[in-house]
Amino acid sequence: MSFSPNKVLGAALGAVTVTFAIGFVTDIVFSKPVLTKPGYVVAVAAPAAVPATQGATGAAKPVATAAAAAPAAASAPPIAERLKTADAAAGEKTAKVCAACHAFDAAGTNKVGPGLWGVVSRKPASHAGFNYSDGMKAFGSANEAWTYEMIDAYLTNPKTEVPGNKMAFAGLKKPDERANVIAYLRTLSDAPVPLP
Repeated sequence: MSFSPNKVLGAALGAVTVTFAIGFVTDIVFSKPVLTKPGYVVAVAAPAAVPATQGATGAAKPVATAAAAAPAAASAPPIAERLKTADAAAGEKTAKVCAACHAFDAAGTNKVGPGLWGVVSRKPASHAGFNYSDGMKAFGSANEAWTYEMIDAYLTNPKTEVPGNKMAFAGLKKPDERANVIAYLRTLSDAPVPLP
């Protein structure tokens, strides 16, 4: 078999033709719709207005409180009412989703998030050895302690309640589920905080 220039040129031209034909057929089979706007629209609720207080330096600083709670928390019965019938054992089961980032042990171990032992009534952004976001540090400087109401609001939507925090969790939307988790968190203490 001889490789004359015509045969080599014919083989190369055939390979190019087959390549273009495959590309053409692929474009038809896997056609992409033409988008009027590039990308996806992600609906994000506007953060609630946060009241300001006068700091020690005289400058106004933001204050995040339970009053700025997410709307879902506001529409639910108060946490004090829900805690009367809350089930800590059910809350422990629900809180298993939190175990990927938080530890529940008495040693207060930090993971991706701070340890949750003693979180009820602890000052926000104060757990030893954990590097908090600026958003959570600001929240901590504006609040003395995690109250049941504040935890309820935070668990509803962490990003709305404390803008700029690092927690990637979307929140617990069911009020009774939040109450169960809060009842469980209350048990993570040598001296559980009295129920409201």
